[in-house]
Formats: sequence, C-alpha cells, structure tokens
Amino acid sequence: QAGGARQAQRGSSNVFSVFEQSQIQEFKEAFSCIDQNRDGIITKADLQETCSQLGTTNVRDEELEEMLKEGKGPINFTVFLTLFGEKLNGTDPEESILNAFKLFDPAGTGTVNKDEFKQLLLTQADKFSPEEVEQMFAVTPIDASGNIDYKSLCYIITHGDEKE
Repeated sequence: QAGGARQAQRGSSNVFSVFEQSQIQEFKEAFSCIDQNRDGIITKADLQETCSQLGTTNVRDEELEEMLKEGKGPINFTVFLTLFGEKLNGTDPEESILNAFKLFDPAGTGTVNKDEFKQLLLTQADKFSPEEVEQMFAVTPIDASGNIDYKSLCYIITHGDEKE
C-alpha cells in the first residue's frame, strides 16, 4: 500500500483501529448519553441538557461553542471517537478519564455520589444492568458517605487493580 494514501485516510476510518472493541463500545455509550435527542449528532442543545442532568446548569454558551468547535463540523460518532483519539494520543489515558469524571463533579471534590452515578448508569444510553453496575462497584473505591473516589477508580481502570 502507498504510504501517502493510507496517511490521508487516517483521520476518519482508521480511528476505529486506535481503540479496542470494548473501548469503542464504551465511547458509543458515552456518545448515546450526550446525544439527548438520539439523532446521531451532538448539538449545543444536547450538551446543555447533558450538563444540566449532571447538575451543572450555569454552563456559558461560549463554553458549549468551544466544545463543538473542536469537531470542526457536525459531531457524529466517528468525529467524537476521533476527538478522543486525538486527546488520548500522546496524553495520559488516566488524565482523560479523570477529565470525563470531572463533568460529574462540578464542585471539584474528587468524588461522585455512588447513588447518582448508579442512576446515570442504569438510565442513560446503553443502560447498564444492575449486575454490571454491581460488578463495576466491586472494584470501585467508595467511602463511608457513599462517594466514589474517581481518582483511585481511574488509576484502577488504567493500571489494573493490584489486588487481582
């Protein structure tokens, strides 16, 4: 194969080879959560609604516009995956996962409430089954108040659980 042709294609179709199938499925679930009206495109209204569901109602229009600009056009699933590919490529995946959790933690406490998070997992996008939630919580550091220490969870996700 000619190197030049392959290089040019990299932007879209090849993005699926950057991630494992399980990761692509997780991104698909995240995309479905954000794509509130299920039209296959993430719009400003979708972002606004997602933020408000996560308890952040005061997101400025400019912030939403900035997020959308990163897609350089309509953000469908392939563009969404490409954006994550660019962000994850050359960055610490742990940092990227942390940033995703920070959406659920507008106060910056380093924790998310287990019950609220469970509710999101059970009701949004490709819904988790109660069994899947329990499996996840089995390896999740949860404090006495029922809060998930997502910094520790991100470490476990990216480095594995030492207990295994």
